[in-house]
Amino acid sequence: MTDINTPRLADWLRENVEDFRGALRITTLTGGQSNPTYRIDADTHRWVLRRKPPGALLASAHAVDREFRVLQALQRSDVPVPRVHALCTDETVIGSMFYIMDFVEGRTFIDPSLPGMDPSERLAIYQELQRVLAAIHSVDIHKAGLTDFGRPGNYLARQRDRWAKQYRTSQTETISAMDNLIDWLHANPPPEGDTTLVHGDFRIDNVLFHPTEPRALAVIDWELSTLGNPEVDLAYHAMAWHLSPEEFRGLRGHNLTSLGIPSEAEQLVGWSRLSGRSVPNDWVYYLVFNMFRLACILQGILARAKQGNAASDDAEKTGQRARLIAQAGWSLASARIDGAGGESSV
Repeated sequence: MTDINTPRLADWLRENVEDFRGALRITTLTGGQSNPTYRIDADTHRWVLRRKPPGALLASAHAVDREFRVLQALQRSDVPVPRVHALCTDETVIGSMFYIMDFVEGRTFIDPSLPGMDPSERLAIYQELQRVLAAIHSVDIHKAGLTDFGRPGNYLARQRDRWAKQYRTSQTETISAMDNLIDWLHANPPPEGDTTLVHGDFRIDNVLFHPTEPRALAVIDWELSTLGNPEVDLAYHAMAWHLSPEEFRGLRGHNLTSLGIPSEAEQLVGWSRLSGRSVPNDWVYYLVFNMFRLACILQGILARAKQGNAASDDAEKTGQRARLIAQAGWSLASARIDGAGGESSV
């Protein structure tokens, strides 16, 4: 069951989505923590509906219209994305803005250690992640019509200030590690980098893979995409090597060699070779920034859970990890301050 007005939605789909016919069936898809997502079945066709959550929201958050735009721009690129069909900005249809895209039948990997696979399969999956992330950072934003998809320059500073503001807005408790991180990030900015398309949430569980092959069929959850530094996107992906499974779906503590999963350094070298870009010298800053940002995101999830408008039933449990991530980020920054160079293997 959903809170969607099914007859009203069916009327809109008949007018705006090619091949829509027959009785409409709606199923809530689980897994996402931000924008509620549903599977739409009608006749022999399947689609996905992704909407803004109802209720009071943070400014500029849950921008499904931006998701739709970037997916539409990437339809004929080297980045695998679902086919998109239509965007609805009329909130009277189902109560909030939404868009429709194809349902992609594929595998989603929640656990980055990929249990049950052979080492060679795991290696192939991680090499495919290298390829896809490099493809995102190689998109010609001029040809794709994305030159105004974000403000040029000063990306890290703007992101730092934006997320600090969002954190303060959604803060439900005092986390001293977050206060320390905000101060540290202000005091240690690296040089400004290049500008490319960035996904903003590139994790293994945001890539749908072929049912039997180590081939990416679709990158999903583009809510945080914009124009920015590719190194920041890369460091977000690399956080998995620095976090434990308990902290946030991490790889730390696993024997990567026996699993066949590349080390952090090997993953970065693969991305560097495919993208033609170098890993930044101040790598620890990029990792710390992303842990700070992830903690901000989790804090927002926790706040929405307490307000009753979260997208997932386990939102409060997920959001409570904000403290763990903040502490992990401050531990990494503190090691840098103490001259230990952090935990990075790069």
